[in-house]
Amino acid sequence: MKIFDREQIYQIDKQTIQSQNITQDELMERVGTRLFAWLDEQLPSTDQKIVLFCGVGNNGGDGLVLARLLLLKGYEVTVHVVNFGEGRTEGFLKNLDRLKENKLWPNFISEDSDFPTLQENEIVIDAIFGIGLTHSLSPWVASLVKHINKQAAYVIAIDVPSGLFLDKFPDDDEAIIQANFTVSFQLYKLIFFLPQTAKYIGGLRLLNIGLDAEAIHKSMASKFLMTKNDVLPLYRNRAKFSHKGSYGHALVVGGSYGKIGCVSLSSKAALRTGVGKLTALVPSCGYQILQTSVPEAMLVTSNLENELNTENIDFIPDVVCFGMGAGTGENAYITLLNLIEDTKNPMLIDADGINLLAKHPGLIEKLPEKTILTPHPGELIRLLGTWTDDFDKLEKCKTFSKTHKVIIVLKGAHTIVVAEDNLYVNTTGNPGMATAGSGDVLSGVITALLAQQYDPLMASILGVYLHGKAGDLVAQQNGYEALIASDIIAYMGKAFISLFQEEQKPAKEV
Repeated sequence: MKIFDREQIYQIDKQTIQSQNITQDELMERVGTRLFAWLDEQLPSTDQKIVLFCGVGNNGGDGLVLARLLLLKGYEVTVHVVNFGEGRTEGFLKNLDRLKENKLWPNFISEDSDFPTLQENEIVIDAIFGIGLTHSLSPWVASLVKHINKQAAYVIAIDVPSGLFLDKFPDDDEAIIQANFTVSFQLYKLIFFLPQTAKYIGGLRLLNIGLDAEAIHKSMASKFLMTKNDVLPLYRNRAKFSHKGSYGHALVVGGSYGKIGCVSLSSKAALRTGVGKLTALVPSCGYQILQTSVPEAMLVTSNLENELNTENIDFIPDVVCFGMGAGTGENAYITLLNLIEDTKNPMLIDADGINLLAKHPGLIEKLPEKTILTPHPGELIRLLGTWTDDFDKLEKCKTFSKTHKVIIVLKGAHTIVVAEDNLYVNTTGNPGMATAGSGDVLSGVITALLAQQYDPLMASILGVYLHGKAGDLVAQQNGYEALIASDIIAYMGKAFISLFQEEQKPAKEV
């Protein structure tokens, strides 16, 4: 599913108006009508008090349509027009006149106005800016936003919470509407999924407003939201007359004294994700642990008791996974260097492997093309340096990906796969997966798909989705707090099966 930028959304709106032979006013009426139908369905009666804050642009015009329709249905409606500038769109002015024709006179708020007090039993509709905001709020409008946030009322934002930009993070993080719920229009925005901005969204619902399907299809995108429908075509069926050699031989390399469990988790995850054969390379101290905990795996130990080396590797694997628990000392560095020089296939580098790349930048130039890096935020900082906001972080990742021809898996609430200029945003996973070993499991999952000859980008996207889905299935049974990494492995089979099951329809949001 494509994620568009502001100008692309505006262009799709224009093409919709042209192809459907309607006016901007008619499209605005359609938007307001869909908003009204959604909100009216959520509320138990027309006794609900609704307070709308409307700007003087098209987002405000949408809010005025909604206000009129709520008024006509019998709701108790109050409208405050946030008079932040001289310019007014035609849609705003037309719908202001229609509201007045229905005997509802808005209160105009300007720089010198007292701000209204809001009650806990009121619903506030934020229709001040929408996606059109491109500059910082003026001081008095910022004060109004902060005032709304301090009130006890339930806040619903139209399109996006006012104060948010689509392409950067505001300077004042308190001058953003803290919505309890956001109702947006047909097309997802990247800010719904970034850690810095998503916390202002609250719950989320997209309304279909009948945008032109051909315009959406033909519009190019570099950002994609990966739902089940998007990842299902990536799945490859297993052939009836195949054998374990058909599904690749993976080598998982990692561990040090006291950190053998992470290799066990990665190995089990790879086996549960369908790798044909798996060998683990660990220090000698991990021999009994791996032989006992993962009987399906073959095992090679280094000739060092507590650290890694590659002296005993006597085969060429289809894919190498390196890093979990490996340490960053000299022996770990030499091990990674040897593995890189001995393989031509894309690798998966995680954890201390990424720390070694940051510590020894010359290794990065030697990586096979399409190698996959799976950093958590701390590892990413060591690799790329700091960033100003989430948008800057993504730009740095894209630059690194293009420069070094690697794929970066940015782990988080919405894990993002970065492949050169393209971003793939995951839709599965939950807070319970913020637990030790979850990343080791993900590395094993993606490694298994690589071994089965999935394209590295496809392996990353599908692996991230399945990993998150397995976690979601665990959480449905056990809750967030009780979820541990081994549970994710145990539910990998159900995650695969879920790709072919129908989704349940969502319940009412409010």
